[in-house]
Amino acid sequence: MSKHFRWIHLHSKLAAILGLSITVILLNIAAYKHAHAMLNFAQAGGRTEPPESLSLWQKIKILLTGVHIPKPLNHSMPDSWGLPFETHRFKVNHKIELEAWHIPHPQAKGLVLLFHGYASCKARLLPEASSLHELGYATFLVDFRGSGGSSDSETSIGFYEADDVVKAIEYIRSISAHQPLILYGRSMGGAAILRAIYANGIQPDAIIIEAVFDKMLSTVQNRFAAMGVPSFPAAQLLLFWGSVQSRYSGFKHNPVEYATRVQCQVLMLHGTDDPRATIKEGMAVFQSLDGKKQFEAFASVGHEAYLAAKPQQWQYAVAQFLVQYHDTTT
Repeated sequence: MSKHFRWIHLHSKLAAILGLSITVILLNIAAYKHAHAMLNFAQAGGRTEPPESLSLWQKIKILLTGVHIPKPLNHSMPDSWGLPFETHRFKVNHKIELEAWHIPHPQAKGLVLLFHGYASCKARLLPEASSLHELGYATFLVDFRGSGGSSDSETSIGFYEADDVVKAIEYIRSISAHQPLILYGRSMGGAAILRAIYANGIQPDAIIIEAVFDKMLSTVQNRFAAMGVPSFPAAQLLLFWGSVQSRYSGFKHNPVEYATRVQCQVLMLHGTDDPRATIKEGMAVFQSLDGKKQFEAFASVGHEAYLAAKPQQWQYAVAQFLVQYHDTTT
């Protein structure tokens, strides 16, 4: 091979290496920005629409710049549902202070603590609180760190929120010590409850979990699937940079593992058409649970509030679970 052709061949290889290097750098920059946008709520502006409703250009823009999610705010109060309530504030640590609503019941059968999902707030659980009140339960609705009336604007998608669950239990026990304690968590809220049991050893009397994911990596991969983009290696890069920013390993944030230490009675609610946390993932978490458990599938329901989607099924499943819980504890 002549020197001329060897020189051309060398330049081609260098150009290919340079092109690959630039692509890897750009992918990592995009993943870093996307992770930051998902873990840090904005102070203003409109929320990015779900991936399924975006145009091709909008999807490309989001992949490059990340989503825009303003801090979730409570736009309704318990009194708009005819529910008496008190607002409470308590500290998790020197930096984080949480806000909660305590809705008492004159003849409470127990106390249900409700924890919302990702990019949501406690007001979104008022329909569930109202239904539980009709069933004879006092409720305590908590804003996770970064959401609603609580301090900060960051989220860890259930990891550090487990500490919020622990502090909420400690606080409510200090003002209502003798009632049976039931935890209700939607999506991220369910993941936080399971982690609080696994890592912090909390012992509720029963839990109700709605639309929980099995692994953090799974839910990230599902998001890319919704965008119509191959999840590898983008999902792994996003989770890596999210781990760096949040200072915990997202690859080890797995409710399917947390569930192995649950001993109390459990009701799991899951939509069969959930694109964020698939029914297969929900069943994996359910199978990991140790103890008395029930699984209620909501046909043709996605990642949404099941009470709103199928009120009769939700009310019947929850009411029956609570009746059975009381029958086995009295």
